[in-house]
Order: sequence, then C-alpha cells, then structure tokens
Amino acid sequence: MPDNSAPVRPFPLILAVAIVGGLALGAVDLVAQRELPYPWANLANSSAVWAVGAFAIGAWVRAGRWQPALAGTVLLVIAVESYYLAATLVQNDDIANLWSPTSFIWMAFGILAGVVFGTFGAWARSASLWRSVIGLAAIGAVFLSEAAVLLRRSPDGGEEYRADSLATAAVTAAIGIALILAAAQSWKIRFCALAAAVPLAALGFAGFTLAGFGSRLPAEQIIPF
Repeated sequence: MPDNSAPVRPFPLILAVAIVGGLALGAVDLVAQRELPYPWANLANSSAVWAVGAFAIGAWVRAGRWQPALAGTVLLVIAVESYYLAATLVQNDDIANLWSPTSFIWMAFGILAGVVFGTFGAWARSASLWRSVIGLAAIGAVFLSEAAVLLRRSPDGGEEYRADSLATAAVTAAIGIALILAAAQSWKIRFCALAAAVPLAALGFAGFTLAGFGSRLPAEQIIPF
C-alpha cells in the first residue's frame, strides 16, 4: 500500500505526466537502440530499464491506493505505442505494428509491470520500513534477474555475442545495486534492501524464464522491453 500520509497529486496531473513520460520513454528507447554503442544499446532494450519508468512515476505519485499503479501502467502502455510510432517515423517500419499482436502482447506486459513497479515505486518512498525495503529491493532485483538471464544466454551465441552478453550483464547488475544504494533513505534500508534483492532476483529470474526471456532472441525479434 502506498503512503497515504503524503500529499495527493491531482489526477489530471498524474495522467499528463504518465502520458508524456510514456511518449518520451518509447521514442528515446528506439533512438538509443540505434545510436548507442554496445553494450550500452542493450540497456535500451532492457525490461529492467523500462521497469524503472514505472517505478519512478510510482515514487513520484507516492500517495493513494491505486494511483501509482495506474500511472505506471499508463506510462508503459503509452511507451510501447510510442516505440512503434518512433520506429515508423525514424526507420520507416510498418505503421500497422502499432496494432499488431506483438504490440498487444507487449502492452499486456506493460500493464503487469506498470502495476507491480508503480506500486513498488510508491512503497520505496513509504514511511514504513518494510515497504521501503521491499520497494527498493524489487527495482534492484529486476536488474539482477535480467543480468542472470543474460548470463544464461551467453553460451548460446558466438564469441562476440558472448562478450556482449557478459558486458551487458555486468552493467545491468551494477545498475541494480547502484539504484538501491542511491535511492535508500538510510544505511539500514540499504543493507536490508540489498539482502532482500537476492531472493527477489531469483523469483524474477524464474519469471523471466517462464515468460520465454531465458533463451536467446533472434535480432528480428528484439522488441520494446
């Protein structure tokens, strides 16, 4: 439950920020994939990085029983469509991708991730110790679990692919730990969140595997998050 002692932001403002944030996330993701060198370009195609968007807006909203989850969901769903629209404008992809089955699948994932990480973002700013710990642990854990997925994939490709996956895994894990250290309000919360991130990362790895992220994807199947 988010911290209801915090000031409640006006719903029109929450919705506007979520829409603008989603438009920016999708477009920046597409451009970053095209322009950044590897392994940094891989982060643009990272589920964990997209989860940070929902987490951040949930932390900003903070108050209310459902507002953080809704804000995270709107942001990620809009981001999926913004990604495909940017792909149409920048690299002449088919505009029908906006309403393709793949787009709807990723929007469904966006709803799930938006609810989960929007709520965890609000928890991270809660006055409750355990909510703050779990909220921060969750955002660190999603990076650690994605790093584990990359490590599992690395033997499946050639030498270049293996080196790229290992480098991305190292960067991803470092970001997860850094987020916990930077966002925690005290050292007690930092230590507790780091400890809690380990079992949560194991759960996240299982979830990624069940969702089909554990195997290597051909280049043409790389999609928003």
